[in-house]
Amino acid sequence: MIDNETEKNKKFALTTPLYYVNNVPHIGSAYTTMVADVIARSKRLQGNSTLLITGVDEHGQKIQRTAEKKGIPPQKHCDEIVSSFKSLWQKLNISNHRFIRTTSSTHHILVKEFFKKVWDQGDIYLDRQQGWYCVACEEFKDKRELTADNYCPIHTNLKAEWRDEENYFFRLSKYQKILENFYQENPDFIQPESRKNEILNFVKQGLKDFSISRINLDWGFPIPTDANHTIYVWFDALLGYVTALLDEDQEANLDNALKKWWPINLHLIGKDILRFHAVYWPAMLFSAGLTPSNKVFAHGFLTKDGQKMGKSLGNTVDPVALVESYGADAVRYYFLKEIELGRDGDFNETRFINVVNADLANDLGNLLNRTLGMLNKYFKGSLSNLTGTDIPEDNPLKIIGLNLGDRVLEAYNLLKFSQACLEIFTLIRACNKYIDDSAPWSLFKQDRKSEVETILYTVLESIRLSAYLLSPIIPTLSTNIYKQLGFSIDFNNLNFHLISQDNLHHQWGKLSINQNLNKPSPVFSKLELPSENTQ
Repeated sequence: MIDNETEKNKKFALTTPLYYVNNVPHIGSAYTTMVADVIARSKRLQGNSTLLITGVDEHGQKIQRTAEKKGIPPQKHCDEIVSSFKSLWQKLNISNHRFIRTTSSTHHILVKEFFKKVWDQGDIYLDRQQGWYCVACEEFKDKRELTADNYCPIHTNLKAEWRDEENYFFRLSKYQKILENFYQENPDFIQPESRKNEILNFVKQGLKDFSISRINLDWGFPIPTDANHTIYVWFDALLGYVTALLDEDQEANLDNALKKWWPINLHLIGKDILRFHAVYWPAMLFSAGLTPSNKVFAHGFLTKDGQKMGKSLGNTVDPVALVESYGADAVRYYFLKEIELGRDGDFNETRFINVVNADLANDLGNLLNRTLGMLNKYFKGSLSNLTGTDIPEDNPLKIIGLNLGDRVLEAYNLLKFSQACLEIFTLIRACNKYIDDSAPWSLFKQDRKSEVETILYTVLESIRLSAYLLSPIIPTLSTNIYKQLGFSIDFNNLNFHLISQDNLHHQWGKLSINQNLNKPSPVFSKLELPSENTQ
């Protein structure tokens, strides 16, 4: 059970990856950002001071080449793509506090300062680099990491390029033992366990120094000590997490950036970029004399209808079209409830519609509508000032509801969102059964009005608690439910938690339902496949 008083008022900072703006956001980047937003909202639900950082990585050869193909400057290309990210995050109700762009002048200042710290440590040197380079990954690949004909297994339509050039290198090998000790002393640093084992095995094979500069590349920051070289995109981008910590009115330097929110509590990423965050990034921070972040969680990949997604297969999922067709709450609910964080997950449109309709439209939406309907019909929208103390201890909903808030908040803290949904919908489904079993319409005909009032209060309070606990996942629907119950909280207001600091909202039976409620209206309409809408 979670200790909410201990949890309250802690600082919690988390990041999504800084998304590469080679193209518009895809469903994978939308998934990561939705998960990060749910974590941030759940922390705010517990009274935490929370900072959610997202943003974009704008440098590198891939972007330079993409802009050249379009016949426009790289900055213009980046500006266009960045707007598509910001627009999608708005559509998905992402409650980020900071949006960092790695082309910002502030970021450049911090990159130069950080580079100097690492340079002064003697951890940067000039050498020759030979090897296969995947432009899409912006990474040199070992021969064993490529297919027989030198294609990247991640970007199967792109052949790796042979490079033989002079680069500056970071002495990663120097931090082999330091990293191994760090992993041992911080066993939860890499999550989930399967990803942790993957990194431990990689490090055990021996760490090689990695290139942190490129030549013949204009799009990026120049190496401060040698303008003929451009800083490698990953060395630049990872520092975006630090730049994002600066307030707008702060002078740009590392001391100011690290003053309040460092170390970051959680980096949430896809498993394809785990090595950069779990090996390179902490080593760079150690070199600069800084403490690494607290945790890196690498989630799985998404498939569609059981198949890997790809443009060549024509089976990509457009997140913009998805949210415009079905709404943000439906999309958020499916991906958080149906995919266990850390595992690969599948999107199937028919299953998506069936799950959302069953849970949000039928079990939750219809429950609220029928219960408020009875309240209006039998009592003209008003209940007596009942609270949980008036409900018998053996009431089935009270038994489930009393400790539900603690169980759900604990599941959120453990990043077990599927479990949180399961716990909440156990109560919602018990409400439907409770109404059917107790038959309040029959009791009302027998003039047993006080029993009917007790039933309606018990169900409505259970719905209210469920909406509150679901608010990190479906904030707009939760807000609409609260409004119908006469409460004014807007869960899309980043400061809503200040209203409920008394912690009564996460406890069953502590609140009385407000008086003189309006007539109910459906809070969630059933979804239909697009083809069904046109018939």
